[in-house]
Amino acid sequence: MNITLLCSDVAHPVMPWLQRWAKKMEKKHTVSILNSRNQLAGGDFLFLVSCSEMISSVYRSLYRHTLVLHASDLPHGRGWSPHVWELVGGANHLTLSLLEAEDKVDSGRIWLKKRIQVSPDALWYEVNELLFKAEIQLIEEAVENYEDIEPTVQPSSEGGSYYRRRTSEDSEIDASLSLSEQFDLIRMCDPDRYPATFRLRGKKYRLKLEKADDEDDSH
Repeated sequence: MNITLLCSDVAHPVMPWLQRWAKKMEKKHTVSILNSRNQLAGGDFLFLVSCSEMISSVYRSLYRHTLVLHASDLPHGRGWSPHVWELVGGANHLTLSLLEAEDKVDSGRIWLKKRIQVSPDALWYEVNELLFKAEIQLIEEAVENYEDIEPTVQPSSEGGSYYRRRTSEDSEIDASLSLSEQFDLIRMCDPDRYPATFRLRGKKYRLKLEKADDEDDSH
């Protein structure tokens, strides 16, 4: 089959996972990894992975199936960065949905879902590992079993919810509160893409969190 993976950001941390999967599949399928809708040429499957572009019906019609990976239990959590909002809000698991792309964002029929347990001490990069692994699993399951999958229509929009796009202000720490109170926010801040910051004594600071081995405490 001819499979296209569309990810808008060439520097997105999911890219190595997509590249490894494309390499793994090269003897069974033709897999292309693209970064712009203008590159779309058609095929059997188009998977939208961390894709920030709107893919209209004109582009979707080039493929037998156009599917979106979305990290929420749809119809709950439509919109932007749902897994970050969920974990910052105290969730201990994520649900990854694979659904058909439609003009109305995150409204298409659901193909597959996968629940991901997340440890309360997992940092942003560890959450990424769990999420990207699950995304590859759903992509592979859809490709291998598409004839047996029966998509389900989402409940009406009245039962859904929507997350707005996160901004730099959403990664700002309140210096007057304890680290414990804000740990879920701090641990989900990617230090390169959306770092945690705080303001104190007239200055703005950037905060980077990483795990330290117990041996680090010996000196």
